[in-house]
Amino acid sequence: MKHPVLEKSKIIKATVISLIVGALLLVIAVLPAEYGRDPTGAGKLLGFSKLYVPEEAGTSSLGIMASNPSTAIIKLEKAGSGPDVARPIEADNPPPPTQLNLREDETKVVVPAGKGIEFKIDMLKYGKMKYEWTTANGEVLYFDFHGEVKQEKEVKEVYFESYTIANSNNMVGTFLAPYEGKHGWFFRNTGNEDVTVNLRLKGQYTL
Repeated sequence: MKHPVLEKSKIIKATVISLIVGALLLVIAVLPAEYGRDPTGAGKLLGFSKLYVPEEAGTSSLGIMASNPSTAIIKLEKAGSGPDVARPIEADNPPPPTQLNLREDETKVVVPAGKGIEFKIDMLKYGKMKYEWTTANGEVLYFDFHGEVKQEKEVKEVYFESYTIANSNNMVGTFLAPYEGKHGWFFRNTGNEDVTVNLRLKGQYTL
């Protein structure tokens, strides 16, 4: 077998072309996408700049919040009442023959710096609701979306079930009340400034 023998000039030419192509890719694609630098403007033109995510995006970035070691991992045991609080028999009551009238509301909830606050609504069993909340400036809050069973007698320790617990700056969803009672959110603000939550509701409930 005869192997082709490239001339030295062709090898040098191919090497130079490869270096030029590599340098162009570095300037046009890699720098804008990985480091946020776009000296030629071609990265923005070709869309590579959109791929850049700053390492210090602040509390408005859920990715940074999730990777922050100061944010405690939420465990299953945090969901709802402890094992020493019995589920009330009222939770198994049948649904009412008619539901509450459909309504729609928008409101603001101010969560003080370093404190927590609750916002709840009253719903009947199997009542439906759509909801949306978002913080005014993208601040991330700890929240517990939960419900409390309406009991005939006042009790020392109220039973509740958690539907969602997380750290976020926004939440949207639909909800079907599993029992009659109060349902809503507990927000905790660990920051140094008050946070305003913009809340929208649409469904069968009373404030």
